[in-house]
Amino acid sequence: MHKILEFFWKYNLPRWSILIIDLIICAFSLTLAFFLRFNFKSIPANELENFPIVYALVLSVRLIAFIFSKTYKGVVRYTGAKDASRIFVIVLLSSFFLFIVNLFTRQIFFGYYIIPHSVIVIDGLVTIFIMISSRLAIKAIYFENKNPEKQKTQVIIYGAGESGIITKRTLDRDAAVRYKVVGFIDDDEKKKGRSLEGVFVYPTSKLGELIKDNAVESVIISIQNLPPHKKNDVIDECLQHGVRVLNVPPVAKWINGELSFNQIKSINIEELLERDPIKLDNALINQQINNKIILITGAAGSIGSELARQCAKFNPSLLVLLDQAESPLHELELEFNEKLSTCKHEVVIGDVRNQERMRNVFNTFKPHIVFHVAAYKHVPMMENNPSESILTNILGTKTVADLAVEFKVEKFVMVSTDKAVNPTNVMGASKRIAEIYIQSLGKTTSTKFITTRFGNVLGSNGSVIPRFKKQIEEGGPITITHPDITRFFMTIPESCQLVLEAGCMGKGGEIFVFDMGQSVKIIDLARKMIKLSGLKENVDIKIVYTGLRPGEKLFEELLASSENTLPTHHQQILVGKVREYEFSEVIQFINELILLFNTQDNVRIVSKMKDIVPEFVSNNSVFQTLDKS
Repeated sequence: MHKILEFFWKYNLPRWSILIIDLIICAFSLTLAFFLRFNFKSIPANELENFPIVYALVLSVRLIAFIFSKTYKGVVRYTGAKDASRIFVIVLLSSFFLFIVNLFTRQIFFGYYIIPHSVIVIDGLVTIFIMISSRLAIKAIYFENKNPEKQKTQVIIYGAGESGIITKRTLDRDAAVRYKVVGFIDDDEKKKGRSLEGVFVYPTSKLGELIKDNAVESVIISIQNLPPHKKNDVIDECLQHGVRVLNVPPVAKWINGELSFNQIKSINIEELLERDPIKLDNALINQQINNKIILITGAAGSIGSELARQCAKFNPSLLVLLDQAESPLHELELEFNEKLSTCKHEVVIGDVRNQERMRNVFNTFKPHIVFHVAAYKHVPMMENNPSESILTNILGTKTVADLAVEFKVEKFVMVSTDKAVNPTNVMGASKRIAEIYIQSLGKTTSTKFITTRFGNVLGSNGSVIPRFKKQIEEGGPITITHPDITRFFMTIPESCQLVLEAGCMGKGGEIFVFDMGQSVKIIDLARKMIKLSGLKENVDIKIVYTGLRPGEKLFEELLASSENTLPTHHQQILVGKVREYEFSEVIQFINELILLFNTQDNVRIVSKMKDIVPEFVSNNSVFQTLDKS
């Protein structure tokens, strides 16, 4: 029997044989319709006399309809909703045609209805039912034969709504998928205990029990827009049981409106660190950006490129995208040309440290608002190359800020970092000096200078998460500097949205501090990423501690100890109250610092930086000797 089934599944039946089977079904349906019409009693003699004509008429009409619609050409084992709907429509239309023919023959030939109207209706319904159900039955038998119960992986679908049902159907439909849904999880009281497509719905409290009892290997989160805290709770429980977690993408990303199994992906660590969506004052942002010329420096980077995408939503008259990195800038230009072509934009290669090049940019485009994102950001790199941090983070900022004043820019928004607070490294100190310069410069001009300060962004170039992902893909080990090290994290879109909001609300001179939530232990982050990959710590992937890097500290801060904050209308944006400097004093110090670049004497350069920023105390660095002296 097994060999017969294997032969049957291996070779498709000829299409003409499917057509013959469909006609046999039609003949059976017509017979059954007559018996139902006369309550399975004797069919009247006058009706029996017309049987040859009736059968010839009905089967001829069905045959022509099937040939015209090509219903017999579909592969039965892959029957889907479109095939079923085609059969439904074709049988319905052909039955309607029989009804018309019945009326016509009564008037012209016989003087009575050759087929009782009730028989036509019953025949149509029975034919539709048998043709569709027989195909679906063969499909079910085929998939069961290909994926026996004992070979299937047990899964749970979190969410018993429409998306959950579509997810189950996707698993059932795909022959290559060896998954069996053992239950739905949903907290909707109306759904608890009910059965959806043969699978029961359980409350979230039963998740752990369901996983244990059924040896579940995967949980698929199908709920669209599940609140982050709920998603974290579900994932944490799954990881405790060693269960893999998958996620159904947003409906907008489904291919042609249909979900395929290949689109169901593993949960990313970024999704676990997300928070509730930010509520922006879109009216205020639109008022500030709409029909304005916007210049973004560092536009090819992680923050700069996302900031450009966010600005494009508010219809600026021109978006000037400036960066010195040729290839990433080219990629951004291609993206704008393909996806954001309605936003007028100019792509400019330029170095913020080159005054003449930047003067040409300002003179050519005359921007109304500048978002200054360009900067060196890697702590160990700047610790080993202090002179370069001066050129880019300080001289670059000074050059762009001075030109903003000269060309009467309305607002200048600088993206800074939490490492500028009580800096322990050259990079953080250079950003703090840049903050001091634009804040003091703002006192002397009508241009409004605003600083935004936040921590690490998830997925940015060179950040810890992409590095951990690469190390896991390579089989480890994951390298962490210290078991107690913590960092604040924020998603790239979230940080850019807050930059826009803060930039619009700023009146000049403020340092806006973003609410980064709770700091995250990097070791916990690494362990969770290992579990999400379906691996085990110290079995599949090892974690190795390498020691703090030069200039690195265990805990980042958003405000110095001598500072405090004031609230704004946005609960995630605070105004930092910081020490203010006189511009005449600042410009003298900074000019002296920039002149030290030509000496290439790192000790003198860093010593001068410590003079300007007294709270700059080096950590795990060769420059600690300067603090001791």
